[in-house]
Amino acid sequence: MRDILGQSDDTEVIARTIAAAQADVIALQDVDYDHGLQALKALRDRISDAGWDYPYLFALRPNTGWQTGLDLDGDGRRGRGRDAQGYGRFAGQGGMALLSRWPIEAAGVRDFSPLLWADLPGAEGASRADVLPPHLHQVQRLSTVGHWAVPVQTRWGTVHILTFHATPPVFDGPEDRNGYRNADELRLWLRYLNGAFGAPPDRFVLLGDMNNDPHLGEGHKPPLLGLLTHPQLQDPFAGKAAATVAWKGLPAMRVDYALPSRAFEVVNQGVMATEASRHHLVWVDVKPP
Repeated sequence: MRDILGQSDDTEVIARTIAAAQADVIALQDVDYDHGLQALKALRDRISDAGWDYPYLFALRPNTGWQTGLDLDGDGRRGRGRDAQGYGRFAGQGGMALLSRWPIEAAGVRDFSPLLWADLPGAEGASRADVLPPHLHQVQRLSTVGHWAVPVQTRWGTVHILTFHATPPVFDGPEDRNGYRNADELRLWLRYLNGAFGAPPDRFVLLGDMNNDPHLGEGHKPPLLGLLTHPQLQDPFAGKAAATVAWKGLPAMRVDYALPSRAFEVVNQGVMATEASRHHLVWVDVKPP
């Protein structure tokens, strides 16, 4: 909040980049959540000052920093960052948010963030005792940050924005806990599209930081490739270079995605880099066929 309201160069660059993209709906990652969405409103105002207005905004409390009351990392202490449902030094750190030029139907939002990891149909990680011990089956949520299906009322009718932020598949041990969790977080959307949570909508766009590259890095590839080739989705960057993140000492990777449903025609797509973030802004322009 202090950085947004102040004269932070990074905030100014981010606001200008978002305004330049002129998206009708944008999913933001790593936005701290607070009561009343004061920080998000302040960021929205900075974007407006840069020339693009978002009358509607939406955010829910993320799992990051939401304490379990247990010593999850086994360091003999409770209440620390790694003891939360998703890593966070404080409640709400690194959440998600949507900004929209179209009305958001908040009453129709489906929030899968409380879903227990063990309750995801076919969760591979939850079936391994070294990854998710049985005593955590009634405690550990699947979503590191959150999984939302948010209906937005556009001029074409309702379009659902599916958004999430998966855990990095690193920073763990030989049990590969984060690798399995990342895979199952992606797998949740596969189950959603295949009807495990009811019939999916026709018009939707899947937006999010999957923290997984189709070819590089340590993430499990089958769930990601399953999304990229799913018959209800289309990958606007298929066969094209689409590096979306620049991590120091690592090759350029694609970990951020915008995947519209087959109900849309893809008009254009692109990636906008900014010096204020290691992650780039991914955009896709769609219309009904």
